[in-house]
Amino acid sequence: MEKRIIECVPNFSEGRDMNIINRIADSIRGVEGVKVLNVDPGEAANRTVITFAGNPEAVCEAAFRATATAGELIDMRRQHGTHPRIGATDVLPLVPISGVTLDECATMARRLADRIAAEARIPCFCYEAAAYRDERRNLAVCRRGGYEGIIERIGNVETAPDVGARPYDEGIARTGCTVVGARKYLIAVNFDLNTTSPRLASDIALDVREKGRSPEHPGTLKCAKALGWYIDEYHIAQLSMNLTDIDVTPLHKAFMEVSRQAEIRGLRVTGTEIIGLVPERVLIEAGRFFLQLQGEPSDVDKSELFNIAIRSMGLSDIRPFRPEEKVLEYLL
Repeated sequence: MEKRIIECVPNFSEGRDMNIINRIADSIRGVEGVKVLNVDPGEAANRTVITFAGNPEAVCEAAFRATATAGELIDMRRQHGTHPRIGATDVLPLVPISGVTLDECATMARRLADRIAAEARIPCFCYEAAAYRDERRNLAVCRRGGYEGIIERIGNVETAPDVGARPYDEGIARTGCTVVGARKYLIAVNFDLNTTSPRLASDIALDVREKGRSPEHPGTLKCAKALGWYIDEYHIAQLSMNLTDIDVTPLHKAFMEVSRQAEIRGLRVTGTEIIGLVPERVLIEAGRFFLQLQGEPSDVDKSELFNIAIRSMGLSDIRPFRPEEKVLEYLL
């Protein structure tokens, strides 16, 4: 019988205070049956992505504890960063890895949202496969208006959270809301540009993201969400992207299209920063693609394919990319 494993990839609205980050991570490590795979803080975004996996019951328990801990330690009234956010635990997705279906993860996510709202007193939206409303499958719809918009949304039955809505009070002011859901494996990636202009990065994002500039002018990449920003930490502009279905748009295809759009504007992509983890097949497929692009045979071993992908997409541009630390299968 296939082992039942799910992954959870919560995003917390704190990327600078390592004491808070470590305490949240420790609340996850304290649950038996769960392994923390990666802790990825971002100072400029003021956001940390923690990846952990294990049996479904243990992962849901760890997700609850982490959300409750973040709600106690992060005061959203004093939180600022470049990344959109709506709460101390901004987004909390469950991802099926083996022996578990997406529908099962959706049921778990709704139960988790109910528990977070009841016990941690944090209102929750449900998104993607766990959404109660079709329009809320989209994370951006749930997060619309950000943390600052909660005070207006929470009192309106059409815009209020799915569970735990109550009159705005000091508790909600402190924790914000959390968006809980179930989704396929997602790759979060930032493309480094040789410019400091967030306007140019945003212009590229509008042309490549699936939503595009308008319904009449969709973007060039299916299953891609993107925005542009300036990262003071690196002194560059980046295009930040979520690839929500890597079977439709693999990483190397996104890299090539962003590079093409950058070149149209007289820019170039200098590197690629993967946030969190990546399945090994993403690097294998990319390595084969770049070999074929060069007219070289692609029947080389896995480690060489990894190296080709790392070099071709500049995965070590910001910091060294080590497969043993970033490839999901290695850590599982």
